[in-house]
Amino acid sequence: MRSFAIRRTLLAVVAATAACSTLPAFASKDKPVIGFSIDDLRVERWARDRDFFVEAAKKLGAEVSVQSADGDSAKQVNQLENLIAKKVDAIVIVPKDGKALSNVVKEAKKAGIKVIAYDRLIFGEVDAYISFDNERVGFMQGEAIMKAKPKGNYYMLGGSPDDNNAKLFRAGQMRALKPAIDKGDIKILGDQWVKDWLPENALKITENVLTQFQNKIDAIVASNDGTAGGVIQALAAQKLAGKVPVSGQDAELAACKRILQGTQTMTVYKSLKAIAENAAKLSVDLVKGNKVAFKAEKAEGGINQILLDPVVITKDNMDLLVKENFYTKDQLGLK
Repeated sequence: MRSFAIRRTLLAVVAATAACSTLPAFASKDKPVIGFSIDDLRVERWARDRDFFVEAAKKLGAEVSVQSADGDSAKQVNQLENLIAKKVDAIVIVPKDGKALSNVVKEAKKAGIKVIAYDRLIFGEVDAYISFDNERVGFMQGEAIMKAKPKGNYYMLGGSPDDNNAKLFRAGQMRALKPAIDKGDIKILGDQWVKDWLPENALKITENVLTQFQNKIDAIVASNDGTAGGVIQALAAQKLAGKVPVSGQDAELAACKRILQGTQTMTVYKSLKAIAENAAKLSVDLVKGNKVAFKAEKAEGGINQILLDPVVITKDNMDLLVKENFYTKDQLGLK
């Protein structure tokens, strides 16, 4: 009877241990483990976000596991499943496709893991969304190009069709341009989306558009610096670089140099340090159960959100990037 009792006790301990192993890693909320799942670290912007985020999280006592999906939705889902299996406390996601992650987000929530959508909205049961005011980014782009070319034939070049931000940028751009369109000062010749935000796709589209309209394009509203680079390459081949205003965003180094050279009109600077630091703090606060000051207006789907303010960068205020330690004068070629 005694051996049976001992055996029964051991079985109970094993069962309890197994049950505990399925729970998320809340062993110490003072040292949370955060998964950071990024669409594509080959993109300069996301590599910077990663570095700022990891640094900020470490200062808050958190450990970070970074994953790059290399622009592959299926790979991102697999990586998120692995982070869930590792029982992280929170997962911060830069989605390749926000609509493709709803099931894996549900898995994370069932496991008790906090989920934060970083810079791009995820359609699902996420705890929070942190980004910049993306419709305002688009408005800034449209406004700046209209200032450079108040009248003429415009072409709209959007971002990747599977990125919700691309649609927000377009909404802002059109809101800025609508009064001039209604007056007849601006004519939109067409618009296209650039798959995966790839510069080579923007290059091909622009080449075809220039051929179609016999180079009679007065301005191109491009939704980020990568696509702007493809646009300007196509314009340069027709000796139009610097003559046709082109917008951008992200303040990529190549884009900033193009602005100083006069081939790109503007970019939108979104302080990566600010969003990364705020996202790291948000993640830790959610894990610890601290109160978070969300924006009163919720994101699509009723998601709590934090929105940061972007800044237009032109030749005239390029030194702001130096003041913020984003680039050095030497990197930008400034005296």
